[in-house]
Amino acid sequence: MPDTRETWRNKTFGAIGAGVYDAVVEREQLARPAGRVLWGTDVGLFYSSMDFLGELPDGTAVLDVPCGGGVALRAVRPGQRLDYVAADISPAMLDRTRARATHLGLTGIGCTEADIEALPFADNTFDFCISYNGLHCLPDPAAAIREMARCLKPGARLIGTAIIRGAGSRSELFQLTMRTSGVFGPSGTAADFESWMTAAGLRPDRLDRSGALLHFTATKQP
Repeated sequence: MPDTRETWRNKTFGAIGAGVYDAVVEREQLARPAGRVLWGTDVGLFYSSMDFLGELPDGTAVLDVPCGGGVALRAVRPGQRLDYVAADISPAMLDRTRARATHLGLTGIGCTEADIEALPFADNTFDFCISYNGLHCLPDPAAAIREMARCLKPGARLIGTAIIRGAGSRSELFQLTMRTSGVFGPSGTAADFESWMTAAGLRPDRLDRSGALLHFTATKQP
């Protein structure tokens, strides 16, 4: 069985890949037209979906996986005392997350190198798990969702986005290119994501599509 550390982003998102990704997603003036052209999505919805992080009370345990270059940190307030863990399989991405936290004046952001399909956290640990634009890169997104659900407390929420299949021919062609190059995994349709969440013990609360980008919120069942 292939090692996911060799088949997922550690292989495709090294230092160069991390730089290209961040050059787009961290710059709204680039991300907005790119999102519209490639995925038919309103990138503004992607950024606004993170705003809730700045409203969380001190002591809230948040797992951000895969954290990428730390895009979600834009919504965290300086001085906010969250128990925030950023996890990613790519050391290059974690380096960028640390640098972004420093740039934003954020303290107490923990960074952990971890495989999303075998997270090094105990059951029922986190109040929120956020997963932005990562699940479509995985070889087994259903396994990743199960693992994130395991780490959530009962009643806690999974929030994030993912590129999905079945959202139009232009998107399908670009996804095929990305899968062929090894950047994307198989992903799935919106119905697949709903099924995977339900099987993992999550109640899907929101499954909204903006072009090929699925916005999801799910709650862990007691």
